Amino acid sequence: MSRRSTWLDRVRGLAPRAGRSPGASRPADPVTDQRPEPLTSQRVGDDLTRRGYRFRIDSDGDVTGTWDGNRFWFLLLGDHEEILQIRGRWSGAAPRPTRLAVLQAVNDWNRERIWPKVYAREEGDGLALYAEVSVDFEHGATDDQLAATITCGLATASQFFGSLAALAPPDAA
Repeated sequence: MSRRSTWLDRVRGLAPRAGRSPGASRPADPVTDQRPEPLTSQRVGDDLTRRGYRFRIDSDGDVTGTWDGNRFWFLLLGDHEEILQIRGRWSGAAPRPTRLAVLQAVNDWNRERIWPKVYAREEGDGLALYAEVSVDFEHGATDDQLAATITCGLATASQFFGSLAALAPPDAA
């Protein structure tokens, strides 16, 4: 019995895209001259729409959505909104007794990996865990660069959040 592909499989290129049979080879892409264009929330939303992802625009005008139960924001930061930050928040909460193990896991992750930057914040009765990937697109981004950044943010944050299951009791995840 084969397992059903997930959004993460599609991000990693492990699942067929809509309209393509599983065994079909990819069509050759014509060489294109992509020029960097200014970063906008509209372009971020267009990329997510092309992938078939559901998202919304929150009251601050930020693109946000939920992947595998975890909340993500696609923020435009900087004086000219030239920095794209993909920020995810783990849907669980690490209870206080697991604090040292969680902080060690965060430290280990940041020491051993480039992406995402991860951190813990005190929220309520436990620790909330966040993951961020930030890229400065001061001179604009091509569609491929934007797509690669979004893929990196979603996939690496999801990997981190997936690694937390071993640290938290079942009722905390």
